[in-house]
Amino acid sequence: MSRIINPDSAGKERTRLTKSVVLAVRALAQQTGPGAESRDLAAFIALALASISETIDVSVAAWEKRGYWVKADRFRMDWSWAGQYAKSMRIALFAEDWAEVARVAAQTAQRLQKITVPAGHHLGTPWIGAWKVIQEK
Repeated sequence: MSRIINPDSAGKERTRLTKSVVLAVRALAQQTGPGAESRDLAAFIALALASISETIDVSVAAWEKRGYWVKADRFRMDWSWAGQYAKSMRIALFAEDWAEVARVAAQTAQRLQKITVPAGHHLGTPWIGAWKVIQEK
């Protein structure tokens, strides 16, 4: 029997989500005031950061199985901010504290400053409808 290769690994999902978050932070920074699109953008950032946080343990499982404990712990520490920022963004969004939303978005942008998104990306606008999704959760 041959190996089964999963083309949709946690690393690829995390890369796609980080690029989408960078686009959403840029779009949020261009907003002139709070509105429906701002809510969608902030909700998407919160949901995407929570999804990124969930991929961390999946990624380090293989390293821990082989005994690379230091590498796994370093990776967890490098990405521990994602879950914290997701929670902060969610709380600020439901409280409609737009100053806090902007602060968390700026911190997120600073953490993801090395991520480059090409001009001809195929990510689209994944944040449309994110406000409804976050309200349902």
